[in-house]
Amino acid sequence: MSSSVGMGSCIALAGASEVLRLPDDNLERLPQSRAEELTLEPGDLVIDGSLVAGFEADASCLQVDASGCAIVPGLVDCHTHLPFAGWRAQEYALKIAGTPYEEISRRGGGIRASAQALVMGSNDQVLAQSRALAAEALRHGTTTLECKSGYGLSVEGELRALLLADALLDQVPQAGTVTALLAHAVPDGYTAASWMDEVEGMLDAVVSETRASALDIFVESIAFSNDDLLRMGRLAHERGLALRAHVEQLSSHGSVPVAIAAGARSVDHLSCMPLSDIPALAASECAAVLLPGAEFIGNEHVAPGRELADSGAVCVLATDLNPGTSPVVSMPLIAGLAVRRYNWSVKEALLAMTLNAAWVLGLSGSVGALSPGRRADVLLLDAPVSHIPYRFGHNPVAAVIIGGRPVWVREDHRWRFEAVKP
Repeated sequence: MSSSVGMGSCIALAGASEVLRLPDDNLERLPQSRAEELTLEPGDLVIDGSLVAGFEADASCLQVDASGCAIVPGLVDCHTHLPFAGWRAQEYALKIAGTPYEEISRRGGGIRASAQALVMGSNDQVLAQSRALAAEALRHGTTTLECKSGYGLSVEGELRALLLADALLDQVPQAGTVTALLAHAVPDGYTAASWMDEVEGMLDAVVSETRASALDIFVESIAFSNDDLLRMGRLAHERGLALRAHVEQLSSHGSVPVAIAAGARSVDHLSCMPLSDIPALAASECAAVLLPGAEFIGNEHVAPGRELADSGAVCVLATDLNPGTSPVVSMPLIAGLAVRRYNWSVKEALLAMTLNAAWVLGLSGSVGALSPGRRADVLLLDAPVSHIPYRFGHNPVAAVIIGGRPVWVREDHRWRFEAVKP
């Protein structure tokens, strides 16, 4: 492509069929029950430098023809397990044959298998695989992502995983945050309680040596308990970190009220969440992060997505990208699953992948919406947004803009950006 426009120039994506906008540009999260207040009207989007500037193109801006396209915010994947090493395809065959995940885990598969792969992989190998996955996610519209540790299963391993997450975010176009999933599985030789002692002991290094902004814990019969969740909440509060929690995935442990009491910013999975816990979650500031990819791949129960949305909870979608239970990078695919399995509208799915997902990461003041002053992370889609769930498996992303700069443009849409350097 030729280049006559650089960073800092005014660009107008002009004449789009749909532009997704919030009912109030100052919102930083929105209950799912208000998703239909989002608007999808024809129009323009003006980008000035790295920020969204407005919605009316004029002659001072370089015109990018967006006719026939929809314009939506860049997608925010707030729950991934990047960086990781290797894959666990053999486990999927076992699941199809009827072996429960709990049994696979007890045989040394699951998290332990990924921990061993991480030990065996060099830093360069782990980062190369993870960069490739981030690049694939970018082509499917992910402009902001979360990275987690959790496959270290030792003090040294968890710190290494967090430093690899830091390095990955330095090497990819996406912005992101890092979560210390320090209680993912109980390492060999430990009880849950004695490993939590190790977690507490490593927090000085986590805070001083890594970018981790949140702590995370997996509550399950094969992992940690609600008492451990309360302890993790105390540790997060003492360190000024957010609390995330994997809960109610494989079985119900009554963890949602515990997570709320512990100050959790999000509860993630919720496949086995009792309906009786929904009112408390909806009344709290804790978000419900739903992971339909894991539900589908693992043949899990379906989370009560419709009920959560109707309750007014802050609902979020994410891929749960990991090598075992959700080897999925595509947020549009996740949207398709959510619309079908939760009986959601496409506006509900988009809200859950943009503003509300950004809020979980503490970033919704800067990303997650097409609002003046927010960073210009923008997707140009090749069809109306209704086609995201309808054309299930199709990647609708024609172009990805991060911070006002086109970073990926699909070959058949490059003509639109002839004067803009990607």
